[in-house]
Amino acid sequence: METYQSFTSNDQGGLQIAGVDVAQLAKEYGTPLYLTDEDQVRHACRRYRAAMEQNFGPRCHVSYASKALCIKAMYPILAQEGLWADVVSGGELYTALAAGFDPAKLQFHGNNKTEAELRYGVESGIGGFIADNREELLALEQLGAEYGKTLRVSLRVKPGVDAHTHEFISTGNIDSKFGFSYENGEAMAAARLAGSLPHLELWGLHCHIGSQIFLTEPYGLAADVMLRLMAQIKEELGQAPQCLNLGGGFGIAYGPEDRPVPMEEMVAQLAKAVERGCRKYGLEQPYVAIEPGRSIVGPAGVTVYTVGSVKHIAGVRTYVAVDGGMPDNPRYALYGATYQAARAASWQAPKTMEATIAGKCCESGDLVVKDAQIQPVEKGDLLCVFSTGAYNYSMASNYNRIPRPPVVFLRQGKHRLAVRRETYEQLVQNDL
Repeated sequence: METYQSFTSNDQGGLQIAGVDVAQLAKEYGTPLYLTDEDQVRHACRRYRAAMEQNFGPRCHVSYASKALCIKAMYPILAQEGLWADVVSGGELYTALAAGFDPAKLQFHGNNKTEAELRYGVESGIGGFIADNREELLALEQLGAEYGKTLRVSLRVKPGVDAHTHEFISTGNIDSKFGFSYENGEAMAAARLAGSLPHLELWGLHCHIGSQIFLTEPYGLAADVMLRLMAQIKEELGQAPQCLNLGGGFGIAYGPEDRPVPMEEMVAQLAKAVERGCRKYGLEQPYVAIEPGRSIVGPAGVTVYTVGSVKHIAGVRTYVAVDGGMPDNPRYALYGATYQAARAASWQAPKTMEATIAGKCCESGDLVVKDAQIQPVEKGDLLCVFSTGAYNYSMASNYNRIPRPPVVFLRQGKHRLAVRRETYEQLVQNDL
């Protein structure tokens, strides 16, 4: 499939996204400002769908991981592009339903769903639950009995695979708060329990081995473990689960050192691993699902800031302070995330200045990018930070009582407000 070009220059060399000048957008909406190129999101959705259908045929789906960017404007796009969606809380479920998304195409994740959230999912008629623990299976059985329904569940399994990511975003090892471990027999015991409960249908097995993964090998290893478990369930319970969900976590390029695997290659390698495992364990190919989030919306997003000051500390460091920071992007503070940045007015000019982009919060760790290479900037310049479409707005906070920025969607030279900027009045609306 052809590549998608999101960024271009105007006649003065200023950055345009989807044909719209960033400077114009900053003037109209203010900064900090989240921008998302809608066509780039759609392009990623289509690439994933095409790759899955090419490799697995009609018995597959792509499910968007809502936690990457959960706003109402996302769900009509997903529906139009033929994707499912995952939610991990009652709030995400409410957002998807409020946007009119088909509940039958929603899967509910989470390691500690409350009874109210489980009930909300059952009453909404969602497509299924990804069960994380024994207590959840028993709670779902009770709800199934109460509502007279058979609830479709998949078991979240820890396959014991090292995905070579930061420990905070690695979830496939035995030492993880998520799911049932394969290594110690928990997963098989959970399958027995689910199979014995009359109001549950053990529909699938699910794993998610981590985030920001740049290798195909861990997915192949995970697929082998999952198919081995599927065969064991078939042998003991008489029927294998229908669906194999291999999760997401596919990496994107934040810095020049990042080398993400093209999604077509990633899916092709998954298909080879599934075919190999099915042959090895005597299984028919199951229904296959994946759950990308970051790789759909991350590259499509840019955050625009206004520079407030430039502080040169001779022999030490240069700090460029912007009007945002930790509240709109906590990822550096959480796990040392890196980004690329550029001055909007000359985004393709040589980057001759090394500076640490600092936020405005009263916190020494409030940094956006450490030791960034950028064009020289001064007070009043617009500074763009790239690949911020995922886990920025969705993780935003009101630290220091700073209102969250707006989200603007761009498409073919036009722009529309997807999320309004928070106001001071909204900051105190729940205060007593």
